[in-house]
Amino acid sequence: MMHSWPARFATERDLDEFLSRPSAALIERAPDLSGGVLILGIGGKMGHTLGRMAKRALDEAGVHAPVIGVSRFSDPAVERALEDAGISTIRCDLTDPRAVDRLPDCPNVVFMAGRKFGSTGGEALTWTINAFVPGIVADRFRESRILVFSTGNVYPFVPVASGGATEDTTPAPVGEYAQSCLGRERVFQHFSATEGVATVIARLNYAVELRYGVLVDIAEAIWRGDPVDVSMSHVNVIWQGDACDMMLRAIPLASSPAEIVNVSGPDALSVQDAAEWLSERLKRPLHYVGLEGPNALLADCRKAVRLFGRPAVDAHQMLEWIAEWVQAGGRMLGKPTHFAERGGRF
Repeated sequence: MMHSWPARFATERDLDEFLSRPSAALIERAPDLSGGVLILGIGGKMGHTLGRMAKRALDEAGVHAPVIGVSRFSDPAVERALEDAGISTIRCDLTDPRAVDRLPDCPNVVFMAGRKFGSTGGEALTWTINAFVPGIVADRFRESRILVFSTGNVYPFVPVASGGATEDTTPAPVGEYAQSCLGRERVFQHFSATEGVATVIARLNYAVELRYGVLVDIAEAIWRGDPVDVSMSHVNVIWQGDACDMMLRAIPLASSPAEIVNVSGPDALSVQDAAEWLSERLKRPLHYVGLEGPNALLADCRKAVRLFGRPAVDAHQMLEWIAEWVQAGGRMLGKPTHFAERGGRF
């Protein structure tokens, strides 16, 4: 299928509009979300896109149902932007069971809360958010369908030629962040198996847009004249809009025992190939650091392709947009992914 994508994004408003644009398939399945969507941890990097996309899909399908975003909202501007998009917001500390108990009932719950960066040196808080809070949420929303955002970091490193870890690969998380993410999954799996909580766990890596992501990290390093770390030789990447679209379409897959699906681009992208393309496009010299390892953190996404089709935006298009954004001085979130980290320290 040919797509008529914009050649560039002049403003963040244009970018956010495009990121949150629901696919025809999502709009068609929007009645599956009747009753509304409650998004826990909406204040993170992907929350705004997911919330706006859910609201737009429901509206375009003519389904009158609320989208409610829950977060501590440490940045009031995020809360205002969500309200302006028609999303109701609730301030809540998810580590407080009494506060969670006061949240409204909703048939569809998205669990996005999580902590990654700062985990090294703050392990106790990371485990609290990633593995304790899931028990509070699963108990409170045991009558709902729950979509759990998880990560491919729960997998072991696999040979690049293997095609990536499948949903049946035995987890072997490296470092306490990844271990706590497996803890999150195990807690939800426990409630799903013992209490019948309908659950789907989506293992994501790596979402990309123009202000953050693996490809942005590479482009910014080249633009600054810093070396590109090739210790992790290959990565999976997916456009954030495609990732959110798949996540919302995955909610009806929730079951007991919990369903698991890898969400990312289906192809292993060479970090060196991406760096060489960006170096040429940005007209900046390229330097490397690190040695390419014999394996990488990769996911086999054939199940997601069977369920949802291939992502609409491919890696080459992402590179084109990112290069233009970097050259134009577009705003960045300043949140590097540390994708080359092989020791699990975040």
